[in-house]
Amino acid sequence: MTNKRADAARRSSLGRTGPALPDAGALEFFARVAAAESFAAAARELGQTRAAVSRRVAQIEAQLGTPLFARHTRAVGLTEAGRRLLARARFVLEAAEAARRTLRTRASGLTGTLRVTTVPVFGQTVLGPLLAAFQAHHPDLQVELRFTARRVDLLREDIDLAFRITERPPEDCIAQPVLRFAVGAYAAPGFKPKLRHPQDLARARCLVFGAAAEAQTLRWHHEPSGEHAAVELRPCMSADDLGTLQAAARAGGGVVFTPDFAVRDDLARGTLVNALPGWRLPIPEGDTVQALTLPLAVAPEAARALVRFVADSLRH
Repeated sequence: MTNKRADAARRSSLGRTGPALPDAGALEFFARVAAAESFAAAARELGQTRAAVSRRVAQIEAQLGTPLFARHTRAVGLTEAGRRLLARARFVLEAAEAARRTLRTRASGLTGTLRVTTVPVFGQTVLGPLLAAFQAHHPDLQVELRFTARRVDLLREDIDLAFRITERPPEDCIAQPVLRFAVGAYAAPGFKPKLRHPQDLARARCLVFGAAAEAQTLRWHHEPSGEHAAVELRPCMSADDLGTLQAAARAGGGVVFTPDFAVRDDLARGTLVNALPGWRLPIPEGDTVQALTLPLAVAPEAARALVRFVADSLRH
């Protein structure tokens, strides 16, 4: 074959001698973007950002070695190569939709295994009881719950749903806020010294999550007045488990800094009280628990159903 003929064969990117087609997931993604006729509309339908959609399209085009979309200001159109690929991609999309329809919820409820991960404090105090109620509606659904505070890659680690305290969710996930909270200072009733201002924490026994037992500065915010207060203190105890610190606080061992949802039952029973009413401790992760799932096209129905159940339950 001459060089000219070889070049022509390489340019025919969707021909028999061209590069291998993308996998089924990429073909389905391409078909959905093509049907939406714009990256912005596709992003809304897929539950992703426009930038994430654009990057995925660019990756598919790079794999094929040819443009699939002709970009315009407000919309995108298919190139000749894109139109030829769409004919194949539609078969993949239709097959995927048919498969999902057979797996979706029937009158008998959800089935299979749902893999969920969460930070321990939310899982132990909030999510656990909600999972029990959710499974009462879907007795054939098995749940695998994993506690970890580290960032989890849902796709690579085969996780269906993650509950995380974050204000910067991953771009490749759908994030839905399910609970707003505030971190406060809590102690056993009658704990001494009585606290009137965050500065009083400097002379109190403090139970601190995560940090080493060394001097540190905490910056408090007073909601009603907008006042800020920076307090340097040395914890009398630090641990990577808030449940242990709360148990120490209930026993009169000190003041624990914890999310309000984690001490709801203690406040109701009177075993802990808010030691600094009106004051909260902002944390770098933010003040929202978010439910993270993969895009709608691949997230299992059970994961989406659990997110709706948790969000509705906490809203009420």
